Amino acid sequence: MATAFSAAKLIQPLPLNSRSYTNTTPQSLPLLDPLKPTSSSFLGSTTKLRFNHSLPKFARHARRSASVNAVSEAVKLITREEGLVLYEDMILGRSFEDMCAQMYYRGKMFGFVHLYNGQEAVSTGFIKLLKKEDCVVSTYRDHVHALSKGVPARAVMSELFGKTTGCCRGQGGSMHMFSKEHNVLGGFAFIGEGIPVATGAAFTSKYKREVLKEDCDEVTLAFFGDGTCNNGQFFECLNMAALWKLPIVFVVENNLWAIGMSHLRSTSDPEIWKKGPAFGMPGVHVDGMDVLKVREVATEAVMRARRGEGPTLVECETYRFRGHSLADPDELRDPAEKAHYAARDPIASLKKYIIENNLASEAELKSIEKKIDEEIEEAVEFADESPLPPRSQLLENVFADPKGFGIGPDGRYRCEDPKFTQGTAHV
Repeated sequence: MATAFSAAKLIQPLPLNSRSYTNTTPQSLPLLDPLKPTSSSFLGSTTKLRFNHSLPKFARHARRSASVNAVSEAVKLITREEGLVLYEDMILGRSFEDMCAQMYYRGKMFGFVHLYNGQEAVSTGFIKLLKKEDCVVSTYRDHVHALSKGVPARAVMSELFGKTTGCCRGQGGSMHMFSKEHNVLGGFAFIGEGIPVATGAAFTSKYKREVLKEDCDEVTLAFFGDGTCNNGQFFECLNMAALWKLPIVFVVENNLWAIGMSHLRSTSDPEIWKKGPAFGMPGVHVDGMDVLKVREVATEAVMRARRGEGPTLVECETYRFRGHSLADPDELRDPAEKAHYAARDPIASLKKYIIENNLASEAELKSIEKKIDEEIEEAVEFADESPLPPRSQLLENVFADPKGFGIGPDGRYRCEDPKFTQGTAHV
């Protein structure tokens, strides 16, 4: 295995007495003029969408300065087994989310439901490299992260249905997937909330290894979006992780939009990866629509963390194919922009790669798709038939002491008393 990122040029922190990077700009990639008003300084959206197709593919990704971390075209070959694992996981994520949309509009799910369609290359590219002991911390767009980490589809679907068989017994819902067994440490409804949790999990791993002298090489992945990267928790935790050399990878799923706010309009410098070197860790930008490139970058970032070399910030430039949530009519984004990214569907790209490289036949891939369809159908049936949480579960997992506020003198949950919820909304 290579010891340096070969899918991207790795930008290491500047020495304190340095003012610029040297010899890091590929001669083949012309620099973009950041002051030129008629061209986009980022591959992402602008008010008037423009794509500069005259430049090499990856020269268009971001505003270029003397330091560039463009993704190379060369990607290591994968084995047949690896290719099929990646394909199955991405199909699982896409099919699950498509079914979620159906169930939401049929009234089986309530509240906000944020789908992951289009971003599957990021979840699969990173999470399928992990061991069961490794931790994942997600966002409110968390269904697919949980599935990639091994949480059964029926447990995720049941959670979305609010049933007791869900991974949180129906008390978490769409934005709060959690599984102790699979070390999925939660989805978080508010941006940035999960980053301190992930940093704490990484600190736990380091403490086990260095203080308790346990044989521990666990790694934590912290997923979050571009809209999070101007929040205080992000900066504080990057500083802490770099200071203590924690085994964590900060994964920015930059889908170019924070609800209805274009990434270009909300940040002074759209190149998020640059914030890594500012805190003393490598920063990497990768094409988040290509699972093989994501996987290659992820392999080195995860191995760096396992070796005790500290954190990495990886910016995956991706795109969501649906609105912010299923309640979003998605009228703010330019149709041309959506069409551009739809043509770069990460699942279609992987399928083409697998067939062209004779890793599997069309019939074999169809068989995988059929298997996933059956799994999703079974998950829906299971969730639909599962029981709703009992009234006695209302105050569970609210207080640390199970014999605390919610327990009456007779040992029963107070919420079982009909008078307990008098004057409040019926449960």
